[in-house]
Amino acid sequence: MTTILHDEDADLDVLTGSTVAVVGYGNQGRSWALNLRDGGLDVRVCVRADASREQAVADGFSAHELEAASDAEVVCVLVPDDIIPGLPFTRPDDGLTIVASGYTLAFGRFDPPGDVGMVAPRMLGPEVRRCFEEGVGFITAVGVHHDVTGNARARVLAVAKAIGGLRQGAVELTPQQEALLDLAVEQALSPAMTLVNSTFVKTMLDHGIPMEAIVAELTLSGEMERTMRLVRTGGYSTQFGFHSPTSQYGQLTRRHAYDEVDIATIMNGLVEDIASGKFADEWDRERDAGYPNLERQREQYAGAAVREFEEGIRRDLGETSVPRQP
Repeated sequence: MTTILHDEDADLDVLTGSTVAVVGYGNQGRSWALNLRDGGLDVRVCVRADASREQAVADGFSAHELEAASDAEVVCVLVPDDIIPGLPFTRPDDGLTIVASGYTLAFGRFDPPGDVGMVAPRMLGPEVRRCFEEGVGFITAVGVHHDVTGNARARVLAVAKAIGGLRQGAVELTPQQEALLDLAVEQALSPAMTLVNSTFVKTMLDHGIPMEAIVAELTLSGEMERTMRLVRTGGYSTQFGFHSPTSQYGQLTRRHAYDEVDIATIMNGLVEDIASGKFADEWDRERDAGYPNLERQREQYAGAAVREFEEGIRRDLGETSVPRQP
């Protein structure tokens, strides 16, 4: 059985007297640093001299160069996975290094000395802070990669508790398991959902439904978002009861309409590329080349033209709240 951990399974006292260095002060870094400090820990922020350092100082932290993380007993590395291998700090044999994603550990891109663990919130960075302030916490994946001191698990769980990651519960996974699950959602599930969504949009347009009505139905109305919230809070069966009999009958009688579509073969191939390390090698090449494919496809599918189109529909339908991009 998978181990589920909660606040009572961790003891913050194991970090008493330890300096905690937060490397990076972006989406995750700022939330972690604030949560750790509010949890009573001695936190320093190690970040390049840019706007993120200015924000850290404005938030009341002592800000240091990246190299200063070498002296901390605990280091939380909270920069993008592709940046981590080139970070200019060292670790002692009795130190603890924490990452927020299993990726670099799973694929051998980062292997510092000492204890190494993973605390991976299943939550976007700013929400890590918001959930902490609300007192609800968030679900987390936690795991130990290397236990040199014999105290790695206790210290990893203490960090998880300090940021609010044990309040709802934490699933104990290896970094390999966490990385495979995380990347599979992004590379195997998300493309399938995107294809289904875009095919549905085209089908509706072919049947004379205006684009504004389609976007409102799928996203801006918030119906799907709130339906999934009911799934999260009450379960599938509970939310199903809120649908009309017409809706229930249509969903149930048509649920096998796509059974003959061989999604499994494609999905298994994508997941195997992740598990074998093929994707990690590809991503390294993309990073080393300066991210040309990423930039080109980001502009095509999520660039200025797409943003302008979406903002126009939002304005027409009275939706003015647009989240700030990192």
